[in-house]
Formats: sequence, structure tokens, C-alpha cells
Amino acid sequence: MSATIDRFTRSGFFCGMNDDHISGPSDLADLVVYNDGSVVSRTLEKSQAGTLTVFAFDAGQAISEHTTPHEAYAHVVDGEIEFQVGGKALIATAGQILNLPADVPHSLKAIQRSKMLLIMFKTG
Repeated sequence: MSATIDRFTRSGFFCGMNDDHISGPSDLADLVVYNDGSVVSRTLEKSQAGTLTVFAFDAGQAISEHTTPHEAYAHVVDGEIEFQVGGKALIATAGQILNLPADVPHSLKAIQRSKMLLIMFKTG
């Protein structure tokens, strides 16, 4: 399987659950598990206002460059991820958060096994 996952055809590569609400306090890192050679996602909330999704990336896995009309924040929960945002390389590690502005091309690649919380919301 290719290390790069095309955002628009990724459904065949992802294991995920939609609107899987959390009933009590939870450790973000425990909400999704690693799968060798894959990207795993779990949608915690999806509404008209936006989405809240947790990802687990095996080392070397990536999401190809794309844009979205929505503002987003990526919070690295575990590991180390290299982001390309508007042509600029940025590395984020566990505990760091990064803004992914609406309509700005971005991509990512897991430098090592990594987990990330993606917070995407509609503005305006």
C-alpha cells in the first residue's frame, strides 16, 4: 500500500466510526489504535458546525496535499508529524497544536507512529 493516501479516495484505506460519542473522561491516545502500514481514523463528532476526528498514523503514512473551505486545528497527541502548510514545512510533536487555515493547501506525513486530533469547523 502506498504511504500516501489521497484525501478523496481514502475511505478504502481508513477504518473509522462515525459519530462515536464518548460517554465519559477519556485519554485521547486511547481513542484510536495503530494499524501497521495504515492510517486509522475515528470520527467522534460530525455536525453542521464541523467535525472532531482522531487519527493514528503508522510511520511514513501520509495524507496528500489538499485544501478545505473550513478552518482546522491539528493537535498531535503522540509522535511526530511533518506538515506542509502553504508550501512551508512545519514539524509538530506530542502536545503541540497547529492551525490549518481554510483554503490553504496542506498535507502531512508521520515521521514516526503518531496520533492526531483534527478539529475542523465551519466559519462565517
